[in-house]
Formats: sequence, structure tokens, C-alpha cells
Amino acid sequence: MSSAYQNLLVERGANFLVSIVLDDVYGDNYDLTGFTATSQLRKSYYAANASGAFDTSIDYANSIVTLSLTANNSSNLSPGRYVYDTVLSDDSYNVVRVLEGIVEVSPSVTR
Repeated sequence: MSSAYQNLLVERGANFLVSIVLDDVYGDNYDLTGFTATSQLRKSYYAANASGAFDTSIDYANSIVTLSLTANNSSNLSPGRYVYDTVLSDDSYNVVRVLEGIVEVSPSVTR
């Protein structure tokens, strides 16, 4: 499975949620049993430290990976551009990057 590319917009101070359906070229769902998901944001691909992380969950029955941020967590991100990716891994050291792209964090006015 190769990773998909999707740019995301996070509104600072607001809840964020995006769901990704993982299926193959025939429309069949992938078996995600035993996998966990992680997803980080960094200012660049070469940044030593993550600027933040999405909360992740997996709907195993429907092969859906969900990325989310609470309003409080999105408030902790400085406005600007970030890069991110989402990685699935299991206990057998299988690691698959399923999604990557740019995250634009827009500033907020209301506080």
C-alpha cells in the first residue's frame, strides 16, 4: 500500500476531525487487525521535534483511520504550515505510511 497525499486545514482553537478510508484499487477494505496509528506534525521534514500530534483511532470493521484534535490542542499550534504523515504499525514491526501532506493552521480571532 502506498501512501496517499492529502493537504489538511486546521482552524486554530477549533475541533478538527478527518476520516480516511483505506481500501485497495478494487475497493476492498484492508485488514487493519492488530495495527495502531500514529500521526505527527512538524515544521519541516527535517525538524528534530514534533510540533504536535493528531489523536488517532481505527475503525477496524470498516478500515477507517480517524485523525482528530481537540480545540484545546489546536490552540497550542502556532499558525503556519506544517508537514505530517500517518503511520500504521503492528507488533510484528510492519510499518506502513498511509497518508502524508501539508497542514495549514489558520489563526483565530475569537479567543
